[in-house]
Amino acid sequence: MSLFGAMGTAISGLTAESAAFTNISGNVANSQTVGFKRVDTNFIDYLTTSTAKMNDSGAVATTPTYVNNVQGTISQTDNPLGLAISGQGFFAVSEATTSSSGAPIFQAQQYYTRAGDFTMDKNGYLVNSAGQYLNGWAVNAQTGAVNQNALAPIQVTQTAFNPVATSTIDLSANLPATPTSGTATASSPLSSQVNVYDALGTLHSIDLNWSQNANGNWTVSVLSPDDVSNAAIGSANVLFGGVSGNPVSEGTVGQIGGTTGNVSSAGYSSGQPATLTFTSDFGSGPQTITLNLGTYGASNGVTQYAGTDYSLRGLTQDGIPPGAFSSLTTETNGDVVVNYDNGQSRTIAQVPIITFNNPNALQSQNGEAFTATQESGDPLAEAAGNNGAGSLVTQSVEGSNVDIATEFSKLIVAQQAYSANAKMITSANQMLQTTIDMKQ
Repeated sequence: MSLFGAMGTAISGLTAESAAFTNISGNVANSQTVGFKRVDTNFIDYLTTSTAKMNDSGAVATTPTYVNNVQGTISQTDNPLGLAISGQGFFAVSEATTSSSGAPIFQAQQYYTRAGDFTMDKNGYLVNSAGQYLNGWAVNAQTGAVNQNALAPIQVTQTAFNPVATSTIDLSANLPATPTSGTATASSPLSSQVNVYDALGTLHSIDLNWSQNANGNWTVSVLSPDDVSNAAIGSANVLFGGVSGNPVSEGTVGQIGGTTGNVSSAGYSSGQPATLTFTSDFGSGPQTITLNLGTYGASNGVTQYAGTDYSLRGLTQDGIPPGAFSSLTTETNGDVVVNYDNGQSRTIAQVPIITFNNPNALQSQNGEAFTATQESGDPLAEAAGNNGAGSLVTQSVEGSNVDIATEFSKLIVAQQAYSANAKMITSANQMLQTTIDMKQ
């Protein structure tokens, strides 16, 4: 009975070492696979009888030990959409089949992976090398609000940036209290020019001409050579300091009035923006633009301080020309940003990181992907770096967590153990043959 038991034990040893060899083989084969997680082997002894006077060797069995929570080496890549997670967590991805129209049909099953070698496919989706579609939270393009209630495959659909007509011009400058002789007059004004955009995104120029009527009293004339109805849009008087009759600091705007043409102003209001509004027609209908000169009583816009020269500190406007898709980038906070050739950008989605209480209990699937199990716990979607989730590394990918040297050491041990178990079977067989020969 003991000889047969020894043979059974040795056979179970062969089976166990075969399983270990299978796991080692898979690890070595995937040592260069992006996001791969190695599988170790756990050996378990099963006894049939074990008392103080008798012990049967029983058998040995194996179970796989999944090492999903050990990070592989993160390396930089020239792929601008490559993403890696430093720390705990996974990317949420979807798998899909292709419809007759070529558009993907996504499966309801949610998958998770560390393979972040994403690229943009022909339909604008972010897909990794295993063909899995990156999921993210949608971002409202106007408000920037992130909808964390639903995950969906990220797709770039806004390939054009619509033009935005100019509605505000911000001017920051110092008008000299004592202009050089012959300047700052109606015939030779101090002038600034700013480019603005109409509703179609066409560029036009606006001239802001300043002439001094007296100390602290200036007239700003607004002109537009491109105005189809009237190049001279209108003018307004801008009063500074005590000349304005309002309680403001010397040299700061105290009143805007005396408007003409298509220029208007609400006048002085303590601590409020000092603005005037003008309307121009560039061919697409009347367009109203607000000229912001700062704040009444403050030096954050147009001032009149000592000097002889006009000092322009800043002149900006909020119009935007039309733009075409230029590139797609990702940020360390998970934002997926579409860039346009007009210098603008738009955040369309945010990539969360999915964490599990027991990531080693996830079920392995094809393509370095996993699915949740009861033992792994429910998936928790978190913003990068929050509540135990790892941080995102852009233009990088995570390699396999397999160490070749360690796997070869395991291979040598498995080979020796397999040979030893085979020798045990051979020896047991010889002993049984000797027992049989005793009857002859």
